[in-house]
Amino acid sequence: MRKSTLFKAVAAACTTIMCLGFAACGSSDTKSDSSSDSSSSSSDSSSKMNQIAGVTATGKPGEKPTVSFKTPMTVEDNSYVVLQKGNGDQIEDGDRICTQGIAINVKDGSELMSTWEKNTPDCSTVVTSDTSQMTEDYYNIFKDQKLNATLAFGVNDSNSAGTSYLMVLTIVSKSKDLTKATGTKVLDVPADLPKVTLAKDGKPSIDMNGYKGSDTLISQDLIKGEGAKVKDTQTVIAHYTGWLLDGTQFDSSWDRGASSSFSLDEVITGWKQGLAGHTVGSQVLLVVPPDLGYGDKDSGKIPANSTLVFVVDILAAY
Repeated sequence: MRKSTLFKAVAAACTTIMCLGFAACGSSDTKSDSSSDSSSSSSDSSSKMNQIAGVTATGKPGEKPTVSFKTPMTVEDNSYVVLQKGNGDQIEDGDRICTQGIAINVKDGSELMSTWEKNTPDCSTVVTSDTSQMTEDYYNIFKDQKLNATLAFGVNDSNSAGTSYLMVLTIVSKSKDLTKATGTKVLDVPADLPKVTLAKDGKPSIDMNGYKGSDTLISQDLIKGEGAKVKDTQTVIAHYTGWLLDGTQFDSSWDRGASSSFSLDEVITGWKQGLAGHTVGSQVLLVVPPDLGYGDKDSGKIPANSTLVFVVDILAAY
């Protein structure tokens, strides 16, 4: 649940890879190989994007590369070059990729930003042919790569400083998002809590079981996933449904036909506190009292001072 409004469908990835931020994620999973050099002559005939000439990278694939070019140089938006071919597993449709990044000023070659030193790769990008999530050009580029590949993208910045730079991305790991909770069913769920049943596709339905709510947050695993623990600073991919205590459903990602993506810094306190510490793959029953939800504000389908009940499947976190 967003702090200010009901959940709305959120795009799973930026439509252009330049939207990548430097958000914290899990540690990289690289495959080492012998040192390798490669030039900027690599190309992808399936992409309509222009190639960047005169840029090279050296170093072991999967580690921070040394990038070289003559300064000053100019770049145009949506231009790219493959600087180092990967030596790991092939990137496949639907893979969530984690990339370490370096931003390099093309006027003087100075490093503007790097995620390598603090090991904070960005894992917000899903490589998909769905053009609502990724443009065809970027899909064609990334689907042809392997783990540990390094690519550079040109950014001709229009800010007041006029900073143009290369965004140099190394693909260090990949994973697939779950489609529903998967793990071990929890058998000792307190009997006085609402009863949840699941359809074959994983969509939950609920019997309030005479439940009258709670003055404190309830965060109960119904299925215990085997993934990493969610941190309260992360972005979570989830399927969820929300109900009022009288059993009225007010929101559901299942009904929209797509999972939702949200930062735990942008949701109601009951979600931030209630999901942190649970593992990816888990299904969590949340009972959120008004002071951790919308309080005394009427939010349309949610009346003021409402206790909220959610069933949340944690599909991924980064």
